[in-house]
Amino acid sequence: GAAGILTGATAIATRKGSKTHRAAGKAFFAVMLVCYGIGLGVSPFLETGQRPNFIAAVMALYLLLTGWAAAQRPELKGGAAQWIGLAAALSIAGAGAIFMQLGAASPDGTVDGTPPEAFVIFTAAGLVAAIGEIHVLVRRSLSGPARLARHLWRMCFSLFIAAGSFFFGQQQVMPEWMRDSPVPLVLGFAPGVAMIVWLIITLWPRRRKATQAA
Repeated sequence: GAAGILTGATAIATRKGSKTHRAAGKAFFAVMLVCYGIGLGVSPFLETGQRPNFIAAVMALYLLLTGWAAAQRPELKGGAAQWIGLAAALSIAGAGAIFMQLGAASPDGTVDGTPPEAFVIFTAAGLVAAIGEIHVLVRRSLSGPARLARHLWRMCFSLFIAAGSFFFGQQQVMPEWMRDSPVPLVLGFAPGVAMIVWLIITLWPRRRKATQAA
């Protein structure tokens, strides 16, 4: 997980398309594929409630795989993969909505210790991802800045899930000075901020015209 956060941060910080970016991206994909796979397989069998972590692993793995696929060729063709992705995205959004209701109705106001407000992110991300799959299916292909934006937001959001899980959920392993400082908050939200910045840069009208002209 630490290796994934470091390689993901390197991929975000370096020039897109450079050798460093590509190498860091490949390392991030490989490391987080293992981490998310372990989380997905192990969490249902732990003694304590892990339903939120299971859904988080499903979402992170889905975003990782679809974000990686968007970067593998100049044009993304719509097909069976997008139909499967649409089903996964809608399932994630639905699980978030159900967990919000379960948390609000539970005696302690949580689902396995997670408050209902936290599940808004599942529903929102799932719906945005579903719209993205429909977009590819309707257009039948995706290229240029739109394809890059699909790659960027999905990979960055996958890193955001990993960073948030560590910096917000594992503070017991951090030094006391760090726990009492804004550092975990800043580092946990950094991938989300970077995602917004890179999406603006990628979809900026002048850059979009230059990419289409090329």
